[in-house]
Amino acid sequence: MGLLDSILGKNKGEKQEGNVVKWIPLTAVSQLDNIVEVSKTNKAIIFKHSTRCSISASVLNKFEKKIGEGYQLYFLDLINHRDVSNAIAEQFNIVHESPQAILLENGKVSQQASHYEILELDL
Repeated sequence: MGLLDSILGKNKGEKQEGNVVKWIPLTAVSQLDNIVEVSKTNKAIIFKHSTRCSISASVLNKFEKKIGEGYQLYFLDLINHRDVSNAIAEQFNIVHESPQAILLENGKVSQQASHYEILELDL
């Protein structure tokens, strides 16, 4: 145990307590129709994340602390899956932004926001 760990009370290998977000990786355009179907019975959120953007990382971290239960959560690494991001923009008729959160309810987009406005979504 290092000095800072002993001061902060953290042990090596200790898991952080708190909200563990269970993301479903969104890696293929073919998943979008399924997400629409899921949203007819459960609220679904697509979170588009750029691994090259510090704002995206910050918003993702804060979003994971804020989000409650009752949502199907889909995570899109848009650097590796830009084709999926483009398909989202086309299928749901929304402008691509990053980071971006899209809430689907009853098969349709009910809310969407980008950057720090994601933290203001009415969830």
